[in-house]
Amino acid sequence: MLATMADPAAEEHVSQISELCCECGQFHLLLDNHLYNFQDEVDDELICHICLQPLLQPMDTPCGHTYCFKCLENFMQEYNFCPMDRKKLSFQQCHKSSLLVRNLLDKLIVFCPFKAECQQTMQRCELEAHLQNRCPGFKKYKSELQRKKNPISKGKEDPPTKVEANTPKDPEVPSGGSSLVAESSGAAVVSLGTAEPGLVNPAFEETEEDLPQRTSLVAETTTIEIHREDPEEELGMRIVGGKDTPLGNIVVQEVLRDSVIAADGRIAPGDHILEVNGVNISSVTHCQAVSFLRHPGPVLHLMVLQEKGFSNKTAQQDSTSATNREVIHVTLIKRDRSEPLGIKLIRKTDEAGIFILDLLEGGLAAKNGKLSRNDRVLSINGQDLRQGTPEAAAQIIQTTESRVNFVVLRQPGVQLSDPVEDGSTSNNSSSSSSNGGSPVHHRRRLDQNHYRRKSNYQKDLPQGYISHEKTVAIKKEPKESLGITIGGGRDNKNKLPIYVTSVQPIGCLFRDGRIKRGDVLLSINGIDLTHLNYYEAVSALKSNAASHSVVLKALEILALNSTEPSLDIKEQGFSWSPLWITWLGLPSYLHCCQDIVLSKGNLESWGFSIVGGFEESKGNQPFFIKTIVPGTPAFRDRKLKCGDEIVAVNGVPAIGMSNSELIPMLKEQRNKVTLTVVSWPGSLV
Repeated sequence: MLATMADPAAEEHVSQISELCCECGQFHLLLDNHLYNFQDEVDDELICHICLQPLLQPMDTPCGHTYCFKCLENFMQEYNFCPMDRKKLSFQQCHKSSLLVRNLLDKLIVFCPFKAECQQTMQRCELEAHLQNRCPGFKKYKSELQRKKNPISKGKEDPPTKVEANTPKDPEVPSGGSSLVAESSGAAVVSLGTAEPGLVNPAFEETEEDLPQRTSLVAETTTIEIHREDPEEELGMRIVGGKDTPLGNIVVQEVLRDSVIAADGRIAPGDHILEVNGVNISSVTHCQAVSFLRHPGPVLHLMVLQEKGFSNKTAQQDSTSATNREVIHVTLIKRDRSEPLGIKLIRKTDEAGIFILDLLEGGLAAKNGKLSRNDRVLSINGQDLRQGTPEAAAQIIQTTESRVNFVVLRQPGVQLSDPVEDGSTSNNSSSSSSNGGSPVHHRRRLDQNHYRRKSNYQKDLPQGYISHEKTVAIKKEPKESLGITIGGGRDNKNKLPIYVTSVQPIGCLFRDGRIKRGDVLLSINGIDLTHLNYYEAVSALKSNAASHSVVLKALEILALNSTEPSLDIKEQGFSWSPLWITWLGLPSYLHCCQDIVLSKGNLESWGFSIVGGFEESKGNQPFFIKTIVPGTPAFRDRKLKCGDEIVAVNGVPAIGMSNSELIPMLKEQRNKVTLTVVSWPGSLV
């Protein structure tokens, strides 16, 4: 379906619409909807049945219909019923559609309206930035308009439109991927209430109950300078993503304890790395990003985008800026009106408002675990307490029958991950206590809830990968070494198979030449290695190497589209480890899955975003966790990591699903969801 487009040049004479809209690049009345030229037929489910165009700022009615905000607002000024089923309706009963619907609409591909000068297509939400920063047709139009407005300068050549100094100068990201920031500046705060193109995000779902305290995700771009005494020293972080993966951006998965990055303390898991030493890496391959980040030097300049969690209108209007804090929604449920919550509230002499002094051990709030000491209470059950008193708060709590809904403001601390044997990740901690918010370190027992990927969860290899199984039979002297070192093992926190980290020139396997670094070892002399831990595998290889003949079965993973040379990556205990992107080509039967159970209150979001899924142009792609939002259930649980693959939701396989099929499954789970995931270690830089 193609929306009608007026020729900008042909309509410049129309006096009542004298200028093109800077958002859509077409002529329309100020109060009318934007106009777009869509590349493909748009599904009827995404059409407004008032204007019969794809929805803009979609609004849902209680009776289940969806219209453009402006269309519905204008209609309701004259009528008091739904245009579709004529049920009684008022505009106040309607609320913004879910982010699923808004993201699907934002992903619709449109043509640039300046076809003569620009033949580009892009996602609808990218058009405004394209017009402002990259479109030669719109620049030409603005120059001509400027000359008409200033006749005195006629005949003089207008200078080209200046691009903001902080706007990335790289080519536009293709419509298949997206960048979190179209225009970013150091320490600039941006709202991510509308998720990036291509990002379907159950973290940002808003319900009708949320409207009085409607939230938006706030993120901040910051330039960080990292100093190294040894220019060759590793930074000490793991990364995932790249333009050759569904994630698109480069995302920090983990920060290693006692590393350069950990000592600096400003980078955390979930941060998106936008630039390295002035080079935009938001649209480079995974291998290219690793190369940039591993480049030696005493000083490294990184531009990163860091999500700060949800902020709400109440907090934004407050004198204490919400951009540096987390706004958290917590619901406590009392069994009866008289049940105490176990919270001590105080006022501070140097700051307005109410603060949590303590949570009584065994009390309802302490058992819930989501409130912390020093949290500032913004509201309880929708009543504004920014300037309130502890007595007023206590009155609201005591008169509440069951559900007590808190909105609190929290100063985030910093967490670092535990050592390699621990399976936790590190994030900006949502915990801050009366010790002044110093870093909090949590230790979690190694999760035993891992199992081989079930047959109904298995999938074909992603496009661009092949795996080749090979059998290597060798005759050797009994005392001759195999000459290989290995890594991985099922005791590793990522439950990796055994893989070859080096082939030494002194052993028989080097002489044979068929076993290579990176090969996954399947068996030796008929003994299965795929379920062994590291030390069991070492023992099995040593005992079988003492015989006159050895038969090794191994798997070689090949990335067909990768033209980058293999990168040597030093890692604690081993000389080399595969890149994260290599593990994506491992056959499903060698995967180890983990079940992660998340719980939330009725007014909370799950707190993660996903990318991937089936698309007509790309076929089946895995679903990956792209974002984990500070202060949310996914963040507090600490098991889910950026780059994790979602295998199933509540036991239902995600293989072959599209975004529009998986997201409703997540949204239907009101308070509890079980995610089956596979987690691969990010590439070490």
